[in-house]
Amino acid sequence: MTTRVVLVGGGLANGLIAWRLQSNPGVELTVLEREATLGGNHTWSFHDTDVSEDQMRWLRPFVAASWAGHDVVFPERRRSLEGGYLSITAEQFHATLGGVLGDRVRFGTAVRSLGPDRVELDTGEVLQADVVLDGRGPGPVPGLEVRYQKFLGQFLELREEHGLTRPLLMDGTIPQQDGYRFVYTLPFGPRTVLIEDTYYSDTPDLDVPALRAEVSGYAARRGYAVTRMLREETGVLPIVLAGDPQRIWPAAEAGLPRTGIRAGLFHHTTGYSLPEAAGLADELARLAASPGGLGTSATVGPLIRRRFLRRWRQQAFYRMLNRLLFVAARPDERYRIMQHFYRLPEPTVARFYAGRSTFGDAFRILTGKPPIPIPRALWSLLKPLPRTTPQPKESA
Repeated sequence: MTTRVVLVGGGLANGLIAWRLQSNPGVELTVLEREATLGGNHTWSFHDTDVSEDQMRWLRPFVAASWAGHDVVFPERRRSLEGGYLSITAEQFHATLGGVLGDRVRFGTAVRSLGPDRVELDTGEVLQADVVLDGRGPGPVPGLEVRYQKFLGQFLELREEHGLTRPLLMDGTIPQQDGYRFVYTLPFGPRTVLIEDTYYSDTPDLDVPALRAEVSGYAARRGYAVTRMLREETGVLPIVLAGDPQRIWPAAEAGLPRTGIRAGLFHHTTGYSLPEAAGLADELARLAASPGGLGTSATVGPLIRRRFLRRWRQQAFYRMLNRLLFVAARPDERYRIMQHFYRLPEPTVARFYAGRSTFGDAFRILTGKPPIPIPRALWSLLKPLPRTTPQPKESA
């Protein structure tokens, strides 16, 4: 029996699911993408310890660059870490996935409505399916209190070689403004570098011209003579402080499967979603290969929702840390929390980014000389939060 699967949206989560299902002869795939390319305009980076060895093997075709280690720098701490770091660019994602899926992807396709067994396009065409996966990115989310990681990044071509051999994941020595601010630098080639100006901010608003000026100024201070900008990307990621998971994804809506950030599957402190997306893709691939097959939306939706609820419970510690960062620490002092964090053993750091911190890790993170006063920290955990989730606004 063939299972017809329609994936609405060709972003990271649905793309990785399609990659894992495309070789299964019992699955008939259709990916609907509104734009002309898969993956949008993004770069997804991750530590090699964020995923399993098996996941790393099947993710490798998407990887555009990798490095054997990385550095961080703060006003009172500098550190080199040996953990591997990898990046997937939108270009590599589109080329790799599109090359395999071929005409199973329908570009320039806008969706009017969808249900568990059908998708209606703006043209009036209706696609019937056994499983519909809604991966259209975040929509309005009731019952969720968030702050934001927001950034503007530019891929720059330089006149001369930059001399970098590994990423600088956090340069927190720059002036602190609009929350915790750092610059993120990835060397993609001898004369190609990605520079991102990043903020852990109370607001989602992006002043694009101002951020462009900041990136340009940072490059100039590093002595980089820029010949041209190859690509620019912006992003606003949710950082979760509190919420009601039953309101975020009600049980009554479990029959329509969600994926990616729309399913609440992301790291609550970093906002990153690649490890969660890879884990879900693996789970659905195993289900599709089982004797009963993938089933229908009525079986797949509750499975994904249970995964969301489990990961919500497991990330309670990260939500507490977010309250310390955004409520207890003054905006210009937030860097002290990350500076304090990077004193920890590398395995503790690695498990934190992978979203798998242990009780021992939590103890290590919370002990030592506190970067913020203890009374203020306790107050941040007890203070009621206003229920507001403003939507991102860009100043073009």
